[in-house]
Amino acid sequence: MTADANIILASTSPFRQAMLENAGVAFTARAPAIDERSVEAPLLELDLDAADVALVLATAKAAAVSADTPDAHVIGCDQTLALDGELLHKPEDMEAARRRLLALSGKTHQLHSAVVIVRGDETLWSHVETCHIRFRKLDPGFVGRHLADVGEAALSSVGAYQIEGHGAQLIEAIEGDFFAIVGLSLLPLLAQLRQLNLIDH
Repeated sequence: MTADANIILASTSPFRQAMLENAGVAFTARAPAIDERSVEAPLLELDLDAADVALVLATAKAAAVSADTPDAHVIGCDQTLALDGELLHKPEDMEAARRRLLALSGKTHQLHSAVVIVRGDETLWSHVETCHIRFRKLDPGFVGRHLADVGEAALSSVGAYQIEGHGAQLIEAIEGDFFAIVGLSLLPLLAQLRQLNLIDH
C-alpha cells in the first residue's frame, strides 16, 4: 500500500491510522492546527449536545488541513464523552484519570464519534455514531493498579481508557460500533470512500 495524497487523515492518532491502514486505505496523515478548546468554547454557550460538538470539532479539524490542501479529500474525526449529561474532556494528569475512571464506575456513558470528509471548503459527508458503554463497578485499588499498568496512555483518550487494550477490563457492556469506540466509524467511512470512487469497489 502506498500513500495517496488525495486522501488525508486529519489526525495523528495511531489507532485511527492503524484502522485505515489495516483496511487497506492509502492515505497520508497530518495534524490539524487548531485549538480544540477554543473551537469548543462558543459551542458550549450555545448549549449544543455532545454529539453536535463532536461533529463541529471533526469538521474544524478537516477544514484546517483542507485549507492547505484544497484538492485533497480530508477526513476529520473527533470524539466526545458525556456522563449524566455533562461533556467531559481528556484528563490532564494521572490523578484526573483516576477520578475519571471512578466517576464512570458502575455507570453508562455515551461516546459520540464523528467523522467527516471535506474537500476545499465543502463538507461532502458527515456521520456521528453514538455508543453506550457501561462500566462495571470498579474497586479503587484495581483502578490504581490499572493506571500503573497502562501509564500515560490513559491521558490520550477522553474516557481515560482504551477499549482495544487493558481498558476492556473496565467494561461490562457496550451498545454500538466497536470501531467508533476506538475512534473512527470505519464501516460507514469506507462505504462513503467507495461512493466517492476514492477506494476500490
